[in-house]
Amino acid sequence: MAQSITARELRKYWTNQQEIALLDVREEGPYSESHPLWALSVPVSEIEVKLPPLVPRLSAPIVVYDDGENYVDRAATKVLALGYRNVFILEGGLSAYTLVGEVYRDVNVPSKAFGELVESINHTPSLSAQEVKNVLESDSNFVVLDARRFTEYNTMSIPRGRSCPGGELLYRVFEAAPSPETTVIVNCAGRTRSIVGTQSLINSGIPNRVVALRNGTIGWTLEGLDLETKKTERVPAPSADASQKARRYAESWASHVGVSIIDDTQLLRFTEESQDRTLYLLDVRDPDEYAASHPAGFSNAPGGQLVQATDEWVGVRGARIVLYDTDGVRARMTASWLVQLGWEVHIFDTRSIVLDSLKAPAGPQWHPPQTGAITLDSLQALGGATVIDLARSPAYRKGHIPGAWFASGPELARDLKSIASDGPIILTSPDGEIAAINLEEAQKATSRKVFYLAGGTAAWVAAGLPLETESHQLSEPIDVYKRPYEGTSNARKDMQGYLDWEYGLVAQLANDGVSGFHVVRDRGIASS
Repeated sequence: MAQSITARELRKYWTNQQEIALLDVREEGPYSESHPLWALSVPVSEIEVKLPPLVPRLSAPIVVYDDGENYVDRAATKVLALGYRNVFILEGGLSAYTLVGEVYRDVNVPSKAFGELVESINHTPSLSAQEVKNVLESDSNFVVLDARRFTEYNTMSIPRGRSCPGGELLYRVFEAAPSPETTVIVNCAGRTRSIVGTQSLINSGIPNRVVALRNGTIGWTLEGLDLETKKTERVPAPSADASQKARRYAESWASHVGVSIIDDTQLLRFTEESQDRTLYLLDVRDPDEYAASHPAGFSNAPGGQLVQATDEWVGVRGARIVLYDTDGVRARMTASWLVQLGWEVHIFDTRSIVLDSLKAPAGPQWHPPQTGAITLDSLQALGGATVIDLARSPAYRKGHIPGAWFASGPELARDLKSIASDGPIILTSPDGEIAAINLEEAQKATSRKVFYLAGGTAAWVAAGLPLETESHQLSEPIDVYKRPYEGTSNARKDMQGYLDWEYGLVAQLANDGVSGFHVVRDRGIASS
């Protein structure tokens, strides 16, 4: 049975650096409008798939809350059913929390707030969009490194930019700019990855001039400048000499910050302790390198994105993290930021061998229902069936089974009642997993027969059947927050509003008092 916890008691876990995970079980839309600093977005309809990787230890304390939607009892029951043993419901929900702590909008807020703090402490140098444009037109000795994921870069980028995700910057910079006379311009879509990426190179001590594109592609667009699309240029992997050079800089900075290096013996001890102390094993290399080969037990979390969106991989504040790479650069630079973000983080020494016997204790697992699945052939043979799609709304809009209705998972039981027909209901989702998770909830809500499509919409596509893009909305699409820094169709007021919000984050952090951040000044500032 779930216990209760007050907002003040919850905040003590953070200030005392004790382990705890806080789950906002609403859809991402409402979550993005208001939530505590360390809250994770885990909608009640997706708990079984989203929670286990975020909270791998069954005895870790978990708090669930909503804002009066009456999701928490259902959420707590689901969390307990996964095998978690230390589950709490936040008394009074979000409204009670607002009386004692700051609430924030947007997503990945801890990392974005930290980025603003980094700039305010280190005075990270930047150029406006117009100043960067002038450099592009008047100077030939520069490189523009886009610190976002390649997919974001490919969607839109500034002229002359090349993809070099944030965790790869120091690792690849000497391949991109072998001359110390070359100016390095780092950009992202908004502010955080530009700031952190620029400051990473400055902190490392490389001799080049390094500056951020102030406000990223948002700033570029607000200046009325044109972006390029579908670019595919990447900074290549470094030569052996460039890699060794980068490693020397990474080792110097990591030592200055106090990053811990562990060997196989210590790693084995950490895994043995992971029943009592939450442990995350993360390989911070490029996804292609990880896919080609990686040590058992390590998940892929590319370094730049891990710093930018730590809450997408690490759900338990106060947990222990071990990072892995093969070059001695990327893990060190990533760790140097996580330490400043208040995490206990260690680097696995690349000279050690990851043990084949390395095994973490059994974590939470969800098993699909034994009954209720329907095959694609059976679906096509049915007459009068209503298909309900639980995909995220952007995926639904891109294409869905013809006639399928979009539904919000948390409100599925409520919205099923609005369907007038009396035939069977078929739940689907991209791979069928979310549909299977919500089968029982749907069956309780209606007297009609309810099934889920085995293999989901992917099975429909694999069979060569067509999709449609015409929308049929059973629920309001509040499942996804429209990020004003992604894509090319954002309103100017939304982009400017996002920048204005980011500028205010440092003040919110100061008023809140639970971040645990400590920015290490770069050595040039420290000695001046």
